[in-house]
Amino acid sequence: MEDATDSTHGCGNPSDPEGDRCSDSDFGPSVLGTKDYWEDAYQKELETFKDIGDVGEIWFGEESMSRVLRWMDKAKISENAAILDIGTGNGAFLVELAKHGYRNLTGIDYSAASIELVRNVLQAEDLTEVTVKEMDFLNCQGELKDFDVCIDKGTYDAISLNPHDTEKGKKLYVQALKDALKDKGFFAITSCNWTKEQLLDRFREGESKHRFEFVQALPTPSFQFGGKTGNNVTALIFKRVH
Repeated sequence: MEDATDSTHGCGNPSDPEGDRCSDSDFGPSVLGTKDYWEDAYQKELETFKDIGDVGEIWFGEESMSRVLRWMDKAKISENAAILDIGTGNGAFLVELAKHGYRNLTGIDYSAASIELVRNVLQAEDLTEVTVKEMDFLNCQGELKDFDVCIDKGTYDAISLNPHDTEKGKKLYVQALKDALKDKGFFAITSCNWTKEQLLDRFREGESKHRFEFVQALPTPSFQFGGKTGNNVTALIFKRVH
């Protein structure tokens, strides 16, 4: 399990220093964008969990979860709010949300090994009321609806690295998110590949249709290089508005 610090493990490109931004299509393909990679990774984590009870790596570190939880507290998100964890991985965030008092939780992942791992983790934590589904967010066929909060911690990054039709995948993601969220529902995204400006461009695309409204950027550790300031991780909050 990672330290309680932000990690850029597996990231295609930590957020560039201000004034040195890249376009929304600068990343080449990577195995991190393939289902086979994640199926293999979570199969290994599942075997490790069964052997020694270790859930595996916490993507971006524990602080990435604490940061979103602090925002949820300040935003007074109801304990009964319907919350979707997009690309739940090993389910670590679902566990933390449940321990924080949230009762209406759903986690999805397109990896069958991930979902088996999450079910084992939840059972070990005696969190039997959490819903988990093997599902591709890009092809959920309208099954995901009426969520108050959607959380993404690395899934959009992985989609951006898919070797096959990346631009289509990113557009499908935005549409699926629009369909999953209630009007005035919130979207919390943590990314190590995209800067604040790039994410604003993507999720406020077609703003005349009132798709997503930027709410705030959550504080993340910064670095300085060559007299410029940047962040290894970007964390933003959006609101779905008609």
